[in-house]
Amino acid sequence: MENVPLIGQNNQTGSMRDFLSVLFRYKLTVVIVLVAIVITVTLISFLLPPVYEAKSTILVKFGREYINRPEVGDSRPLMSLNQEEVINSEIQILTNHDLIAKVITTITIAKIYPELAKQPPSKMAPLETAVLEFEKKLTVEGVRKSNVIRISFRHEDPQISAMAVNLLVEMYREKHLQVFSEPRSSFLESQLVSYEHKLKSAEDKLEVFKQKNRLFSIDEQRTLLLNQRMELDNSLKSSQNSFDELQKKFSYLKNQMKSATGERALYTQTERDKIIVEAKSKLLNLQLNELELLKKYKEGNRLVINNRKEISLVQGFLKEQEHDIGDKVKSGSPVYQSLEIELIKTEAELNAQQAKAAKLKQQIVQVDGEIQALDLRGKEMQNLNREKIISEKNYLTYADRFEEARISDDLDRMKLSNISVIQPASVPAKPVKPRKLLNIALGIIFGAVSGVGSAFLSAYAAQTLTTPESAEFHLGVPVLTSIAHNNELESDSKQKDRLSYPICQIDNLGKQGLTSFETSVE
Repeated sequence: MENVPLIGQNNQTGSMRDFLSVLFRYKLTVVIVLVAIVITVTLISFLLPPVYEAKSTILVKFGREYINRPEVGDSRPLMSLNQEEVINSEIQILTNHDLIAKVITTITIAKIYPELAKQPPSKMAPLETAVLEFEKKLTVEGVRKSNVIRISFRHEDPQISAMAVNLLVEMYREKHLQVFSEPRSSFLESQLVSYEHKLKSAEDKLEVFKQKNRLFSIDEQRTLLLNQRMELDNSLKSSQNSFDELQKKFSYLKNQMKSATGERALYTQTERDKIIVEAKSKLLNLQLNELELLKKYKEGNRLVINNRKEISLVQGFLKEQEHDIGDKVKSGSPVYQSLEIELIKTEAELNAQQAKAAKLKQQIVQVDGEIQALDLRGKEMQNLNREKIISEKNYLTYADRFEEARISDDLDRMKLSNISVIQPASVPAKPVKPRKLLNIALGIIFGAVSGVGSAFLSAYAAQTLTTPESAEFHLGVPVLTSIAHNNELESDSKQKDRLSYPICQIDNLGKQGLTSFETSVE
């Protein structure tokens, strides 16, 4: 009794021993459960029909569909969505109910789901049921951190699975164009024609106004009038200065003639001829000046008209002098005659300068009126020109929008979009379900776990004391020692005597302790 170890000195060894003891006692149960589960899983894996999965990948580029272009104005186009929103939008279009129904209709329900065609459901249309079944087998997901969408579809027929995926992608591209296409060409074309008429009308109004008022370049014409006004003003100032000088000279000559001696009635023909000579010289200078003015200005220019008026005055003066000289042949004091001649010349020049100053003032007033009228016509012309510019801007804006819409419609008709197929679906060579080896491996693991669990469940349901620890736990008394069972075969009487001994000991020991025993059933 002294060499027998007490229970509880090595709990870990005892737990492992209990575990192995249960497995050994119920090893047949563990094997049966394991084999049954493995056989069942294996049969199911081989009896299930194979399922094939066809895959395709598409690339979504940021094209014209997601560019926000305002109808009017010069605002630059902007992206209306970010990358994640674009991918999610495309996935929603790709998994659209109507699109899937169109794919199933194209393939036909009898071909893709023959059982459904043979036995249609009573509560739902066959097409709706087929769409729901198709959606269960369809997987559409975006590849993370990319513009790629992965599409996969599972079916028992590999040809059908590949056909369904490729047909879905093709119809999705058409659906994409339908969703993003906008029938704006006809509207923009009508607006373009309207603004073209408005632009033509504005141009015609402006041209008629220019022709009517003889306006070609407001700035240049105004500059010419201002220059002409400046020249007239300078000429007027010069004429006034000359007029003042001639008045002083005329007064001086009168005073000199009063103080001069001699008979006033005596004149000489020769001296009077000098007046005619100088007048003719003046006339010649004016005629030459007229020729120079005609080279610069037109016939209706004020400078040309004034010069001709001076020529008329000089010619009239010559006629009067020649008439007077023809009637008189007199002689007298040379001093008095020279003063008289100078006085007459001065008086003629004084009258000419006075007339010239009056004409210049009149011309200045006229030029000022023309400048004022030109400014008024310039404002009206500016309004017409502004109207033309606005009409032209609107026309060009709608012309650009119409051209963009026309190009977009052409691209839609050619089925050109921002969707590119990276990898079309090919006919899968191997099924994805069932995975026989994986199922068998999982069946073995599940069978082993289930067998062990059944063994422990059976041990728990048996309610027997098989270990010292269980005896100590259930009886509530300490186990003093345990006796190992001899593996040699014994007679039934001996085994009964051997098994009854510990029981007697239990009764005799009572509260002093329990002697444990171990038995094994062969």
